Amino acid sequence: MTEWWHSPKFAGALCGTMSDRERLGLPECFFPCRFDDIGETWRRLAGLDRAELCAIVEDRASCLADRYAAGNLLALLGDPRIDPASPRMLDIPGGEVEIGLDQAEVDAVMERFSGLGLDRKWILKECPSHRVLLGNYRMAKYPVTNFEYRIFLEQTGHSEIPDSWAFRRYPQERSNHPVFTVSAQSADAYARWLSGQTGRRLRLPTEAEWEHAAAGPDRFEFPWGNEFLADRCNTLETGILSTTPVGMFLEGNSPFGIADMAGNVEEYVSDDYHSYPGGEFVSDHLVEKNGNYRVARGGGFARMRDLARTRRRHGHNPASKTYAMGFRLAEDC
Repeated sequence: MTEWWHSPKFAGALCGTMSDRERLGLPECFFPCRFDDIGETWRRLAGLDRAELCAIVEDRASCLADRYAAGNLLALLGDPRIDPASPRMLDIPGGEVEIGLDQAEVDAVMERFSGLGLDRKWILKECPSHRVLLGNYRMAKYPVTNFEYRIFLEQTGHSEIPDSWAFRRYPQERSNHPVFTVSAQSADAYARWLSGQTGRRLRLPTEAEWEHAAAGPDRFEFPWGNEFLADRCNTLETGILSTTPVGMFLEGNSPFGIADMAGNVEEYVSDDYHSYPGGEFVSDHLVEKNGNYRVARGGGFARMRDLARTRRRHGHNPASKTYAMGFRLAEDC
């Protein structure tokens, strides 16, 4: 049997007037997703304690199915890697860095990702390549999780409960998965709240900070390099079709060691969409639907590999349910 995520129909799924399911190349009938049938793995790991499960999730020698099962068991037991009061932050050295795409490269990008129904406008938004001076900063190793967002809701009475929480119920079984279906305004509110709780100046990263942290000094197209590899991130090509425990795709970490910067959930930054210096304002479907909108980066579990590119500029599309909007934190050193 050919898995749907390896099928020719999936590889050639086009955007247009299709439904979300058709656009993503999914079969019309039920079809098991990846890791739906790993009962033996669950049974083998079920008796391990939290330290042993953490060791599997953080072990590059462990297979992806083992990391997935271990991470989800940690969701139920309590994941010691997640501390709502003190998120793990990694240092990113500042300096003059290059951001964006040279316009001469647009045709090559369109060719590399042909068959995905890309609109040339989406890539033109990345132009031109330009230099930005960044101070030293820190970036959270993981995106904000459901567990962390729950603490925020409990302590503040904030009204926006994620739509991804079915019936507004907290998903304990996904406690260490990134929170998604929240607004940029709620992401900002979370950062302000945690800053007040900790005395730190936590915030969302700027677009330039996010891109540099993802691409590194060599300006990789994906956080790990210049070739897309489905088993290094959680995009539609990976075949999971749900969020995954943070940090399980170790080979997909950015050059600075930051996890999940490609796939899993899209991440809001602090900037609204605007043209880059010397570039033209591109009015694409997101501008038409939203007017002014907050930029998101990194792609997600229900979107294809083009959105996982480190230069790709995106945002929320209210007309589609396949945009998994989350966020991560940054702070000045």
